[in-house]
Amino acid sequence: MTATDANPVQDGGLSSPIIRRLRRDLPFFAVALGVLALDQLTKSLVRNGLAIGESWPSESWLVKITHVTNSGAAFGILQGQGVFLTITAFVAIGAIAFYYAFPPLEHGLLRLALGLQLGGAVGNLLDRLRFGEVTDMFHFPHYPAFNIADSSIVVGLVAIGAFLLFGPALTGKPKEPEPQADAD
Repeated sequence: MTATDANPVQDGGLSSPIIRRLRRDLPFFAVALGVLALDQLTKSLVRNGLAIGESWPSESWLVKITHVTNSGAAFGILQGQGVFLTITAFVAIGAIAFYYAFPPLEHGLLRLALGLQLGGAVGNLLDRLRFGEVTDMFHFPHYPAFNIADSSIVVGLVAIGAFLLFGPALTGKPKEPEPQADAD
């Protein structure tokens, strides 16, 4: 056994399994924490700066920040189903943790997409646990109000969908050919 084998930190720690794992995991956790922090900050600013139903800027603007609360899910469905939605959020967070911990989700895009979804799910769950409803704010004409957590969940889903559809092109690995039956 050489001195380098005995002390993996001697070579700068780059070969240490712990350092490799941290480098692989850091973007996932950074994205999740960044989404969570930005989501909670914007919701707090809206709750403290605008009365429910109040908008900023004026009505002449196309996109407004409007203080809206939502006791349901996306697009206003499942109104008043807070317990169900809270349990669903815990299940979703557990599923994200499971898929994160047990690859085949090794590709960086999938890890970032899961980070977006985790940050969004935790952000909306915190609102449900603290206030019994979610604070939404971004308001476009003819479209339900939404928040950063909602956006992150949707972007994460779109990224995973794109990866599943176009994965071989994104990874540079050719798609394995389908096995053919032997002709007798």
